[in-house]
Amino acid sequence: MTPWKENPLWERLVEDTYAEAFRSIYASVLVTARDQKWLMAACQAATGHASSTILCDCEAGIEQILDGKSPGQETPDGRVGAILQFHVPRFRKDRVEHLERVLLARLSQNVLTCPTTRCFNMLDTDPYFKLGRKIAFFGDGHQTRTEKFGHKGWTIPTLGGEFFLTRRFGYADGIMGGNLWFLASTEESAIDAAERAAMAADLSPGVITTFPGGVAASASKAGSSYKFLIASTYAEYCPTLKAKLGAQSLVPDGVHSIMEIIINGSSLEKVAEATYAAIDAALQVQGLHKIRAGNYGGRLGKSFVFLHPDKHPQE
Repeated sequence: MTPWKENPLWERLVEDTYAEAFRSIYASVLVTARDQKWLMAACQAATGHASSTILCDCEAGIEQILDGKSPGQETPDGRVGAILQFHVPRFRKDRVEHLERVLLARLSQNVLTCPTTRCFNMLDTDPYFKLGRKIAFFGDGHQTRTEKFGHKGWTIPTLGGEFFLTRRFGYADGIMGGNLWFLASTEESAIDAAERAAMAADLSPGVITTFPGGVAASASKAGSSYKFLIASTYAEYCPTLKAKLGAQSLVPDGVHSIMEIIINGSSLEKVAEATYAAIDAALQVQGLHKIRAGNYGGRLGKSFVFLHPDKHPQE
């Protein structure tokens, strides 16, 4: 990343504020397959409908694609693979049980069912879920405890051949809700900035972007005028409501579209590093007016990612 103090666009376009993130617990899973087609089919299904904790059972995404053989990209079985993260908010009272249910459903229904796949745990932690045994019951008594590819696990016979997954799946503390907003003169410019930012974040280690294509066109605020909703459109930042809201609108003059990216990760530092890479990637977009972030004065979470790196606390 270009040193931020050497980039005049940073000072001019990046607001001196912070993204308000919050703590999670997360699992990290490696899926491998015969080829890229079936790998992506399994990963896209397993991380589907997992954009926002507002109404999804989790937030999930692809952390990294591995070719299986290159240094730093090896997989246990030498095949192509992808590391997935699954996050649930730490403020849920049933967070541990809920994360296990999320993994049980998504791995059994979307990875086991996909041709040629295998599934490996990526977090060697205690506590852990004895998830392999639970999924192995699908074998109806024909499942076997085995050790393959250097991992203890279960082999389940299927019509397609067999499915292997490790016995245990760990979980650890993570971060959800890192975010950036891209305010631009046109929808095209806003999308361009957000796409570049999401791609840069996806290349950063230890993080995921959760929305379709990594970009959200629907940044929300906590709460709603409807009592049955916990979140709703951030009306004050909707460009099409600028005339209707008048002085209540927070959309700057000349801004006609705002796109957002969300970044979850294994730690606050990983999310911060991805945030700065994302900002740097978006700064050159023509028509970009400002880069901001969503925060709620600490009401949502206490994990802050400051958009100016010199303000971010160092561990």
